Amino acid sequence: MPGGRPSIYSQELADRICERLASGESLRAICLDDGMPSWPTISKWLNEKPEFVTQYARAREDQAEAHADRIIEIADDENIDANHKRIMVDARKWVASKLKPKRYGDKLDLEHKGEVGLTVNVLRFTDADKPTG
Repeated sequence: MPGGRPSIYSQELADRICERLASGESLRAICLDDGMPSWPTISKWLNEKPEFVTQYARAREDQAEAHADRIIEIADDENIDANHKRIMVDARKWVASKLKPKRYGDKLDLEHKGEVGLTVNVLRFTDADKPTG
């Protein structure tokens, strides 16, 4: 269906979508192209196609790597204004941290320093303390 919006799932179409995601393209940009399904269609596939869910998740992780690589390219590009460069880098860092938080997310240092005290009170009862009855 040239120029149309395919709604029928195929592995070939899933492969194309995931390859483009993995290379760093946004899903929004992919969905706007002729011959690509709309976002609601892809959302439906993610709810109905377990094989697509796995492939899509992997593509999103790879997308984080693509964004990280692009950060270096942006930082090294002398033709980009420093302010614009900062915005571009920050946006990609944020996305990468959300797509792959273990690798690109903020690290929390939860080291505890200091002492922990523990007091134990032991009550001893004698025969005289037993209730009579």
